[in-house]
Amino acid sequence: MNSAVRTPGAWRHGQEKIDWARRFMPVTETLAGELLRARTLAGLRVGLSLVLEPKTANLALRLAEAGADVSVVCRAVNTRDDVAAALDRAGIAVFARSDASAATEQLLRTEFLARRQQILVDDGARSIRLAHSASADVLGALRGASEETTSGLRPLRAMAGAGRLRFPVVAANDARSKTLFDNDHGTGQSTVLAVADLLGTVLTGKSVVVAGYGYVGRGVARSARALGARITVAEIDPIRALEALHAGYRVAPLVEAAAAADILISATGFAHTVDVEHLSALPDGAAVAVAGGVDQEIALEAAFGSGASTRRTADRIDEIDLPNGRTVLVLDNGGCINCTAGEGNPIEIMDLSFGVQLLAVEYLALEGSGLAAEVHTLPASADARVAHAKLSSAGIRIDNTGEAVR
Repeated sequence: MNSAVRTPGAWRHGQEKIDWARRFMPVTETLAGELLRARTLAGLRVGLSLVLEPKTANLALRLAEAGADVSVVCRAVNTRDDVAAALDRAGIAVFARSDASAATEQLLRTEFLARRQQILVDDGARSIRLAHSASADVLGALRGASEETTSGLRPLRAMAGAGRLRFPVVAANDARSKTLFDNDHGTGQSTVLAVADLLGTVLTGKSVVVAGYGYVGRGVARSARALGARITVAEIDPIRALEALHAGYRVAPLVEAAAAADILISATGFAHTVDVEHLSALPDGAAVAVAGGVDQEIALEAAFGSGASTRRTADRIDEIDLPNGRTVLVLDNGGCINCTAGEGNPIEIMDLSFGVQLLAVEYLALEGSGLAAEVHTLPASADARVAHAKLSSAGIRIDNTGEAVR
């Protein structure tokens, strides 16, 4: 049992959640079974640096059943202590607790990497980047890593371009069976429901501004509109702005859109998307949140530096008093709202994403030693295996290549 776990006695509650999620994860179950039968992962040390909740726990347990030596690390804000306790009891090495300070988080991540994983599965590239400053033993053991977020891949591609990436990374985020469903449907739905739940409000008639119209922004806009909101999209890419216009949304610069917003949701994955000028433009009482995201996507540090003050007024809601006299609501300190305040993406959606991650691990196990230290696309055949597994679990058949379609 791992002393890093905060509430070991809560393992039964965590196990109940894990068992419930497992019922809706046929893709993860199927592909992990294939890896077990092939013995691809036998004895392989695999580290998961992901949001620690019941769906991730199932990925960890299925990897362990397939023969891998699995360890898990997570930021405090994304850690469910009862789930951590259940994994710990099952023999998974856990380096996460919800009350960890920033210094403790760093220590836990360092201890996690000291297990000398051969493959890392990351969300946000924190462990991948930290591994680059770790000992030669840690770096020498790594065959490669898989990254599942857009914002995590950006710095890794920059590192590769500068010749600083030390091992191959699979862009799990770019697999179609991940991006088209996780980023769009999953994050969109879970973000909007988390925001509505925290605020205790209906969205009917509300003015919702979505900053960014990538896959996440599209999902947020569509889900909010489905609940009756009036949507304005702010986007710097002219093609994406045109897409938003053709989807029936109003399009405007962010500072202009913010001035009439009831709720502003950032979906870009860039720091300072919602800067001080945008916060100051919001009407009194408007709320602002982040879907997915990176640190300081809402520029709170800059706002406080300009004279703003804050106070907690409700669970995960802070009132920010701005120098212009207006007060805005910041949800869960600008964190990834669907993961920190909600339960993350729906189970069936993460089942697809974790199917992608399983096959990224398989790819690195089989091919990692021959791959260059670059960011690699998961082979299309692996992506298709995930989709076929999902269709098969639902009893859906499709035409095979070469068959006439009638």
